[in-house]
Amino acid sequence: MRCLPAGAHALLVELDDGEQAAALHAELLRRRGAGELRATEIVPAARTVLLDGLDDPAALAARLPGWQPPPVAAADGALTEIPVRYDGPDLPEVAAHWGLTPRAAALLHAKTVFRVAFCGFAPGFGYLTGLPERYAVPRRADPRTAVPAGAVGLAGPYTGVYPRSSPGGWQLIGTAECVLWDAQRSPAALLAPGMRVRFVPRYLPPGEER
Repeated sequence: MRCLPAGAHALLVELDDGEQAAALHAELLRRRGAGELRATEIVPAARTVLLDGLDDPAALAARLPGWQPPPVAAADGALTEIPVRYDGPDLPEVAAHWGLTPRAAALLHAKTVFRVAFCGFAPGFGYLTGLPERYAVPRRADPRTAVPAGAVGLAGPYTGVYPRSSPGGWQLIGTAECVLWDAQRSPAALLAPGMRVRFVPRYLPPGEER
């Protein structure tokens, strides 16, 4: 763990991996909810957690190394279900990378319970973890100039859903039937760090389930 000052009232905590970042994020939220920590913002990323609005960042930095946050339990976090059509143009390529048929690859993805590790890239975009490491996939060699809103993509260890049309190099395996970001909704973002996510198939490609 490495604690770095980030202005007069903020602290950036660097961890060794995403699991430690998730555990610290959960512990910080718990302590703030219990009145043990005053912070206006607690923002996780891939291997860091940023705290802002602290009264004394240096004092917290001195205490943090002594904390031992427990790992995030699989059942922790609210569960959000996202209906999805597994009709993405890159599904056959992803399936071949996994050594599966497209239908089996879609079913494997659908049976996985994901967790929102952090958010970024665009408003409402969550980086979801949960697939075993062996199912990590490379980004496309040639990124698309326009990925449609709702596209479900894979890149490295992450799954994500594009909240709006934008360029992107993720491997597209499906289309989500939901709105990820709505400024008229409260909260505007459907996903938030710490949430669990399950994709519910509305369409599966034909073929063998293996």
